Amino acid sequence: MNRFITFEGGEGSGKSTQIRLAAQLLRENGIPAILTSEPSGTAIGRKIGAILFDRSHDSMCAETEVLLFFAARAQHVREVISPALAEDKVVLCDRFADATFAYQGSGRRLDMRMLSVLNDYSAQSLKPALTLLFDLPVEAGLARARRRDEKLENPALADRFEREEIDFHNRVREGYLRLSREDPDRFRLIDASGDVETVRKRVSEHLLRFLNRPAQAG
Repeated sequence: MNRFITFEGGEGSGKSTQIRLAAQLLRENGIPAILTSEPSGTAIGRKIGAILFDRSHDSMCAETEVLLFFAARAQHVREVISPALAEDKVVLCDRFADATFAYQGSGRRLDMRMLSVLNDYSAQSLKPALTLLFDLPVEAGLARARRRDEKLENPALADRFEREEIDFHNRVREGYLRLSREDPDRFRLIDASGDVETVRKRVSEHLLRFLNRPAQAG
Protein backbone atom coordinates (compact mmCIF):
# COMPACT_ATOMS: atom_id res chain seq x y z
CA MET A 1 0.00 0.00 0.00
CA ASN A 2 1.33 3.43 -0.96
CA ARG A 3 1.25 5.50 2.23
CA PHE A 4 2.81 8.66 0.84
CA ILE A 5 0.73 11.65 1.98
CA THR A 6 1.43 15.23 0.96
CA PHE A 7 0.25 18.54 2.40
CA GLU A 8 -0.09 21.36 -0.12
CA GLY A 9 -1.22 24.98 -0.13
CA GLY A 10 -0.22 28.55 -0.74
CA GLU A 11 1.48 31.02 1.56
CA GLY A 12 -0.07 31.20 5.04
CA SER A 13 -2.42 28.26 4.47
CA GLY A 14 -1.42 26.63 7.76
CA LYS A 15 -0.30 23.35 6.20
CA SER A 16 3.02 23.30 8.08
CA THR A 17 1.22 23.61 11.42
CA GLN A 18 -1.27 20.93 10.42
CA ILE A 19 1.35 18.46 9.23
CA ARG A 20 3.06 18.62 12.62
CA LEU A 21 -0.27 17.95 14.32
CA ALA A 22 -0.89 15.09 11.89
CA ALA A 23 2.44 13.50 12.77
CA GLN A 24 1.47 13.70 16.44
CA LEU A 25 -1.87 12.04 15.65
CA LEU A 26 -0.16 9.13 13.93
CA ARG A 27 2.26 8.67 16.83
CA GLU A 28 -0.67 8.58 19.27
CA ASN A 29 -2.27 5.87 17.13
CA GLY A 30 0.90 3.80 16.97
CA ILE A 31 1.31 4.28 13.23
CA PRO A 32 4.95 4.30 12.07
CA ALA A 33 5.47 7.57 10.24
CA ILE A 34 8.04 10.15 9.28
CA LEU A 35 7.58 13.88 8.76
CA THR A 36 9.57 15.55 6.02
CA SER A 37 9.39 18.56 3.70
CA GLU A 38 10.55 20.00 0.41
CA PRO A 39 13.08 21.20 -0.43
CA SER A 40 14.59 20.85 3.06
CA GLY A 41 14.09 17.14 3.70
CA THR A 42 17.80 16.33 3.35
CA ALA A 43 21.06 18.06 4.21
CA ILE A 44 21.65 18.73 0.51
CA GLY A 45 18.08 19.98 0.14
CA ARG A 46 18.52 22.44 2.98
CA LYS A 47 21.49 23.97 1.18
CA ILE A 48 19.46 24.19 -2.02
CA GLY A 49 16.57 25.74 -0.08
CA ALA A 50 18.86 28.42 1.33
CA ILE A 51 19.57 29.48 -2.25
CA LEU A 52 15.94 29.23 -3.37
CA PHE A 53 14.38 31.27 -0.58
CA ASP A 54 17.08 33.91 -0.11
CA ARG A 55 15.41 37.28 -0.68
CA SER A 56 18.60 38.74 -2.14
CA HIS A 57 18.30 36.32 -5.09
CA ASP A 58 15.63 38.36 -6.82
CA SER A 59 17.34 37.96 -10.21
CA MET A 60 16.93 34.16 -10.20
CA CYS A 61 15.22 33.08 -13.40
CA ALA A 62 12.28 30.67 -13.34
CA GLU A 63 14.27 27.92 -15.06
CA THR A 64 17.03 28.02 -12.45
CA GLU A 65 14.42 28.02 -9.70
CA VAL A 66 12.58 24.95 -10.93
CA LEU A 67 15.73 22.96 -11.65
CA LEU A 68 16.92 23.59 -8.10
CA PHE A 69 13.61 22.26 -6.78
CA PHE A 70 13.97 19.18 -8.97
CA ALA A 71 17.53 18.62 -7.73
CA ALA A 72 16.32 18.75 -4.12
CA ARG A 73 13.46 16.37 -4.97
CA ALA A 74 15.77 13.83 -6.59
CA GLN A 75 17.87 13.64 -3.42
CA HIS A 76 14.81 13.66 -1.17
CA VAL A 77 13.08 10.75 -2.90
CA ARG A 78 16.18 8.57 -3.01
CA GLU A 79 17.53 9.37 0.46
CA VAL A 80 14.37 9.74 2.55
CA ILE A 81 10.98 9.04 0.98
CA SER A 82 11.50 5.80 -0.92
CA PRO A 83 13.45 4.08 1.91
CA ALA A 84 10.70 4.98 4.40
CA LEU A 85 7.95 3.69 2.10
CA ALA A 86 9.92 0.48 1.60
CA GLU A 87 9.75 0.02 5.39
CA ASP A 88 5.94 0.46 5.20
CA LYS A 89 6.03 3.75 7.05
CA VAL A 90 3.59 6.57 6.43
CA VAL A 91 5.43 9.51 4.88
CA LEU A 92 3.96 12.94 5.61
CA CYS A 93 5.55 15.46 3.27
CA ASP A 94 5.14 19.24 3.40
CA ARG A 95 4.91 20.01 -0.35
CA PHE A 96 5.96 17.81 -3.25
CA ALA A 97 5.41 17.79 -7.02
CA ASP A 98 2.05 19.58 -6.94
CA ALA A 99 3.85 22.63 -5.55
CA THR A 100 6.05 22.66 -8.64
CA PHE A 101 3.08 22.53 -10.99
CA ALA A 102 1.28 25.25 -9.00
CA TYR A 103 4.18 27.63 -8.33
CA GLN A 104 6.45 27.17 -11.32
CA GLY A 105 3.85 25.90 -13.79
CA SER A 106 0.86 28.13 -13.05
CA GLY A 107 2.67 30.87 -11.13
CA ARG A 108 5.76 31.23 -13.35
CA ARG A 109 3.95 29.98 -16.47
CA LEU A 110 6.56 27.36 -17.32
CA ASP A 111 5.62 24.58 -19.72
CA MET A 112 3.64 21.90 -17.88
CA ARG A 113 4.69 19.08 -20.19
CA MET A 114 8.34 19.86 -19.59
CA LEU A 115 7.74 20.02 -15.84
CA SER A 116 5.98 16.65 -15.93
CA VAL A 117 8.90 14.97 -17.70
CA LEU A 118 11.49 16.48 -15.35
CA ASN A 119 9.40 15.63 -12.31
CA ASP A 120 9.00 11.98 -13.32
CA TYR A 121 12.76 11.77 -13.74
CA SER A 122 13.68 13.46 -10.46
CA ALA A 123 10.96 11.76 -8.40
CA GLN A 124 11.32 8.35 -10.07
CA SER A 125 7.64 8.69 -11.07
CA LEU A 126 6.63 8.55 -7.39
CA LYS A 127 3.19 10.04 -6.73
CA PRO A 128 1.35 10.61 -3.46
CA ALA A 129 -1.57 8.35 -2.58
CA LEU A 130 -3.30 11.19 -0.73
CA THR A 131 -2.90 14.95 -0.95
CA LEU A 132 -4.49 17.39 1.47
CA LEU A 133 -4.85 20.80 -0.16
CA PHE A 134 -5.29 23.69 2.26
CA ASP A 135 -7.16 26.45 0.48
CA LEU A 136 -8.04 29.99 1.48
CA PRO A 137 -8.22 33.38 -0.27
CA VAL A 138 -4.80 34.70 -1.24
CA GLU A 139 -5.15 37.96 0.69
CA ALA A 140 -5.93 36.08 3.91
CA GLY A 141 -2.99 33.72 3.44
CA LEU A 142 -0.52 36.51 2.77
CA ALA A 143 -1.77 38.42 5.82
CA ARG A 144 -1.12 35.33 7.94
CA ALA A 145 2.34 34.97 6.42
CA ARG A 146 3.16 38.60 7.21
CA ARG A 147 2.07 38.18 10.83
CA ARG A 148 4.27 35.09 11.07
CA ASP A 149 7.23 36.90 9.55
CA GLU A 150 6.90 39.74 12.05
CA LYS A 151 7.78 37.27 14.79
CA LEU A 152 11.04 36.22 13.14
CA GLU A 153 14.21 37.34 14.92
CA ASN A 154 15.80 37.85 11.51
CA PRO A 155 13.33 39.28 8.95
CA ALA A 156 15.65 38.13 6.15
CA LEU A 157 14.54 34.56 6.92
CA ALA A 158 11.14 35.28 5.36
CA ASP A 159 11.13 33.53 2.02
CA ARG A 160 11.39 35.11 -1.43
CA PHE A 161 8.02 33.87 -2.71
CA GLU A 162 6.04 35.99 -0.26
CA ARG A 163 7.28 39.10 -2.08
CA GLU A 164 5.64 38.13 -5.37
CA GLU A 165 2.75 40.17 -6.77
CA ILE A 166 -0.81 39.23 -5.84
CA ASP A 167 -1.47 38.00 -9.39
CA PHE A 168 1.29 35.42 -8.99
CA HIS A 169 -0.30 34.05 -5.82
CA ASN A 170 -3.74 33.98 -7.44
CA ARG A 171 -2.32 31.93 -10.31
CA VAL A 172 -0.74 29.56 -7.79
CA ARG A 173 -4.05 29.12 -5.99
CA GLU A 174 -5.93 28.49 -9.21
CA GLY A 175 -3.20 26.06 -10.26
CA TYR A 176 -3.68 24.06 -7.09
CA LEU A 177 -7.46 24.05 -7.47
CA ARG A 178 -7.12 22.89 -11.09
CA LEU A 179 -4.90 20.01 -9.99
CA SER A 180 -7.46 18.97 -7.39
CA ARG A 181 -10.25 18.99 -9.95
CA GLU A 182 -8.19 16.89 -12.34
CA ASP A 183 -7.39 14.25 -9.69
CA PRO A 184 -10.34 14.12 -7.25
CA ASP A 185 -9.54 10.60 -6.06
CA ARG A 186 -6.20 11.75 -4.63
CA PHE A 187 -6.98 15.26 -3.43
CA ARG A 188 -8.95 16.30 -0.36
CA LEU A 189 -9.76 20.01 -0.40
CA ILE A 190 -9.67 21.55 3.07
CA ASP A 191 -11.08 24.96 3.93
CA ALA A 192 -8.07 26.49 5.69
CA SER A 193 -9.87 29.66 6.78
CA GLY A 194 -10.96 28.16 10.11
CA ASP A 195 -9.04 28.10 13.37
CA VAL A 196 -6.27 25.56 13.96
CA GLU A 197 -8.46 23.13 15.92
CA THR A 198 -11.29 23.13 13.38
CA VAL A 199 -8.87 22.42 10.54
CA ARG A 200 -7.07 19.78 12.64
CA LYS A 201 -10.31 17.82 13.04
CA ARG A 202 -10.90 17.82 9.29
CA VAL A 203 -7.34 16.66 8.64
CA SER A 204 -7.62 13.90 11.26
CA GLU A 205 -10.81 12.56 9.70
CA HIS A 206 -9.22 12.34 6.26
CA LEU A 207 -6.04 10.72 7.54
CA LEU A 208 -7.69 8.12 9.73
CA ARG A 209 -10.17 7.23 7.00
CA PHE A 210 -7.34 6.81 4.51
CA LEU A 211 -5.40 4.62 6.95
CA ASN A 212 -8.52 2.60 7.85
CA ARG A 213 -8.50 3.72 11.45
CA PRO A 214 -11.60 4.79 13.41
CA ALA A 215 -12.05 8.52 13.76
CA GLN A 216 -11.32 9.91 17.21
CA ALA A 217 -14.05 11.48 19.28
CA GLY A 218 -13.77 15.24 19.84
